Amino acid sequence: MTAAGPEGPGSFAVRVARAGQRWKVDLLAADAGDELPVLERALGEPGAGGWPPPVVLVVDSRLYFVALRHGPGGMVRALISDATMLEWVLAAEVVERYGIGVDTEGAFDDDETGWPGGDLDIFADDGLPAEELRPIVTADDLWATEMVARIATRLGFADELAAAVAP
Repeated sequence: MTAAGPEGPGSFAVRVARAGQRWKVDLLAADAGDELPVLERALGEPGAGGWPPPVVLVVDSRLYFVALRHGPGGMVRALISDATMLEWVLAAEVVERYGIGVDTEGAFDDDETGWPGGDLDIFADDGLPAEELRPIVTADDLWATEMVARIATRLGFADELAAAVAP
């Protein structure tokens, strides 16, 4: 596994599913994968996991994270915390495959904050709508691991996530 710091591991991929009131977090890779089709397959068959469907979370080098989840009709919904990270293979694939617009000229504010893209309502069915997610993914003082930890805390699977990615 990539060396862990105070924010947790630098890279990882997990599958998060909810059965009733319990969360289950499975480590898919101790190092963030750059194989988007593999990550999509980890979602399972659309509709097979109940509602809300499982989500695959990938943190790459603490720089950005990607969330994938089946939506209505089996299409894959995607969120990337920083759509300007196009030099990274996974980020570029996510942006291209899901048609996420990237305005590199206007993507940064005065503090060089990244620009989230895709479906900011990806966690709405779990109780975290876009207007509450946006401040997390636009915080310029958080690493991607910290963003994912805040999402996990807000949704109630922080302990399960920590156990899954522990060295």
